[in-house]
Amino acid sequence: MEHSRAIRSFVIRAGRITEAQQRALEEQWPKYGVEFEPQPLDLDVLFGRHAPRVVEIGFGNGENLATLAAAHPERDYLGIEVHRAGVGRLMLAAETAQLTNVRISSHDAVEVLEHQLPAQSVDEILILFPDPWHKKRHHKRRLVQPPFISLAASRLKPGGVLKLATDWEAYAIQMLEVLSASDALVNESLDGGYVQKPAERITTRFEKRGQRLGHGVWDLAFRRK
Repeated sequence: MEHSRAIRSFVIRAGRITEAQQRALEEQWPKYGVEFEPQPLDLDVLFGRHAPRVVEIGFGNGENLATLAAAHPERDYLGIEVHRAGVGRLMLAAETAQLTNVRISSHDAVEVLEHQLPAQSVDEILILFPDPWHKKRHHKRRLVQPPFISLAASRLKPGGVLKLATDWEAYAIQMLEVLSASDALVNESLDGGYVQKPAERITTRFEKRGQRLGHGVWDLAFRRK
């Protein structure tokens, strides 16, 4: 499946990275890091076992992923994030908690899904609070577009679930429209709309900040047919 990368959904900015995060990147990458190569990964080899697999795209500072991995040692978690400070922070958390079920890619998520994740290999994909690119001229940069949703759905096992959340209402409406139009997915909401916040999704600092500003939050869950 070819996926055009003429327009990317992210811009890598020179963000602040602490000494501890930089040290984690250097010292822990061999343990947790996944190099990008345009060929399918053997996930059983990568994690050293066969287990349910969860992918979080754009994990930010890794707070949610680290919490999930600690709470569910029976599952394996692959986090994808291009910003190095967040990667370093998650590596610090994983090493502190001695998590063995976490691996991290610091590469474009579309290319990772397209080239490295085998078809029907993942039980769950999380896309939580992706950049809304709120200016109209930037809407083309939004990650949740029909070609990407088709790609993501193809990586889910039958019965696997794609979970999303946003605090930007206009993006939530677009997400619902795009996912509802997919022939491969069915909405977990009985009324065809949004779902309740999953109990296991933590309220991150980013989300709390949005709540203080009066932002609503919209959760979606679509299952692979």
